Amino acid sequence: MVSIWQLFWSFFKIGTFTIGGGYAMIPLMEKELVDRHGWLTEEEFMEILALSQTMPGIFAANMATYVGWRLRGILGAVFSVIGNILMPILIILALAMGLHYVQGNPVVEAIFKGVRPVVVALIAAPVFRMAKTANVTRYNFWIPVVAALLIWLLDVSPIWVIVATVIGGFLYGKFVEGKEATS
Repeated sequence: MVSIWQLFWSFFKIGTFTIGGGYAMIPLMEKELVDRHGWLTEEEFMEILALSQTMPGIFAANMATYVGWRLRGILGAVFSVIGNILMPILIILALAMGLHYVQGNPVVEAIFKGVRPVVVALIAAPVFRMAKTANVTRYNFWIPVVAALLIWLLDVSPIWVIVATVIGGFLYGKFVEGKEATS
């Protein structure tokens, strides 16, 4: 059985060593929860990931809550979330208190410019892994590409993109797959 301390410590490490926030945490969470400890299978991890993204609130805290609850109940959820958010909160407080000292400092600005591409890579890696798990193929890869372009280039609200894909998926299932089943 997983101890409360193990949950706290694992999520504390994830929260401490992740630069870039929620989505950048995915590879670290997967390595810690699936590969290192074996608390979740790859499929369970992806299901929890999808569920956590649909829930309101902070994505990483949603993941920590669900995993902690699943492994150790309410106490596990509480300690997982505290572990996950403790260090980021302390770092944000320290940055807020010391921001005026480093604002405009060329060294600090260079560090942040250097970190940006790493954050993009940390976010891109799980996207490709999720695409594989979600059965994105050469026939349907255009759907996430169009969705991303609509949001990025045309500034379409993600809500409208989600609504359109739900309606499109429903219509496809009803008319295209429905015809194939009756043929």
